[in-house]
Amino acid sequence: VRLVESGGDLVQPGGSLRLSCASSETISSVGSLGWYRQIQGNQRELVARIFSGGTDYEDSVKGRFTISRDNAKNTVYLQMNSLKPEDTAVYYCNTAPLPLGRWGPGTRVIVSS
Repeated sequence: VRLVESGGDLVQPGGSLRLSCASSETISSVGSLGWYRQIQGNQRELVARIFSGGTDYEDSVKGRFTISRDNAKNTVYLQMNSLKPEDTAVYYCNTAPLPLGRWGPGTRVIVSS
């Protein structure tokens, strides 16, 4: 499956962004999808996951980020609110918790005043 992320931008602290991840194949049969991020100099980490039973978030984004999916559009979203400078990273989507798909180009989020 090919995934293409979009929606990244420069935003001030406290601002919001919505990221999108479009899949080249149907996602309705994919059980669990997630958003990952890679902060410069760090390994890629899973920050949000959506599965048939619900959602799960990494502690640092809990209460601020919301993951959702639209199976009809083969798209996964990440609504990010109350953004902090430490959220600055390149964001990717893939299957979760194991990233089995091909990594897309990612979308860059910069949180800075």
